[in-house]
Amino acid sequence: MDAAKPNMTSVIAGDGSALSQELNRLRKTLFPPESKKALRSFSSGEAAKLIGVADGYLRQLSLGGKGPQPEIGVGGRRSYTLDQINELRKLLEEGGKGKRYRPQRAGDEQCQVLSVVNFKGGSGKTTTAAHLAQFLALEGYRVLAVDLDPQASLTALHGYQPEFDIGPNETLYGAIRYDHERRSLEHIVRSTYFSGLDLVPANLELMEFEHDTPKALVEGETEAFFGRIATALGEVDHRYDVMILDCPPQLGFLTLGALCAATSILITVHPQMLDVMSMCQFLLMASDLLSVVQEAGADIDYDFIRYVITRYEPSDGPQTQMVAFMRSLFRERVLTNAMLKSTAISDAGLSKQTLYEVGRENFTRATYDRALESLDAVNTEIEALMQQAWRRAP
Repeated sequence: MDAAKPNMTSVIAGDGSALSQELNRLRKTLFPPESKKALRSFSSGEAAKLIGVADGYLRQLSLGGKGPQPEIGVGGRRSYTLDQINELRKLLEEGGKGKRYRPQRAGDEQCQVLSVVNFKGGSGKTTTAAHLAQFLALEGYRVLAVDLDPQASLTALHGYQPEFDIGPNETLYGAIRYDHERRSLEHIVRSTYFSGLDLVPANLELMEFEHDTPKALVEGETEAFFGRIATALGEVDHRYDVMILDCPPQLGFLTLGALCAATSILITVHPQMLDVMSMCQFLLMASDLLSVVQEAGADIDYDFIRYVITRYEPSDGPQTQMVAFMRSLFRERVLTNAMLKSTAISDAGLSKQTLYEVGRENFTRATYDRALESLDAVNTEIEALMQQAWRRAP
């Protein structure tokens, strides 16, 4: 007699539990002793570049006892933490005769809310969102990264394991839910190991919003679903210069809410025919749904919409043709710079890190420099668009 067929639900649950435990074990191995990520220090040259001064000037400040003192390593190499770099920015700006070293918004400049979207998996949304958020934090902006994807990749990348570290009502869902357990987003935001970068984490709880909203629509909920994310973000926007929203790979209620809350949109696309065809469907569906919510009272007005080419291989002929096709069609709405496909980015991801976190010594110099130059170019272009939206002089 054949053995009883195993219950498939139990098999799936068992696999999920085993994988979760192993990932938690891996985290303890990667980030001992507290299983928490920590940001590396930056060489004096890196710090000077981030601040916008000469390395020799930082040395003069250090020798003169001004500002935070660097750690002195082997061979007299000086290094600074990101907290110290931000202290130096403040010090230089206060004594800099009007020159700005901190790019934070002022006056009537509104908080920039950038939604990173597409419903094709593998388009590079989380990679784009994570590197952009960290780049802006390194530049001195106050950044809030909001993970709207129940798969929680952005959350995991910033040191939190969703099923272990994020409890009930500790995601954005807690701030946009329809019942009496709704709470302010300020109680959900978490600090990260990255100075200047906070996180609204995610886990599977976010799916509840997709399930709750149809019922709320039938019952005539007073606050429409498409305004709830904007309302939640508005509770904390005075603390930040920019918010980066990593949307799920589907055009559901969460993504629509993010599109309605956004001041600008970044659409990631891998330059291959199937991905571009999928993006076409996304654009058509998004326009239809946004028209409906606009008629229902949503205020949709973007400072800019840009297509971000991701995982680009310039030596791949079909990809190059696809990029040229998109540029001819969308013109300036395609970012001038593309995010190159790189083993450096994928290798950093093996240890749940971005390229901004790992040191150059961990890679072949040419590979690292090429990947970092690509990321910096994309993110600098997006930063310039933010500056334009604030009407700052170039």
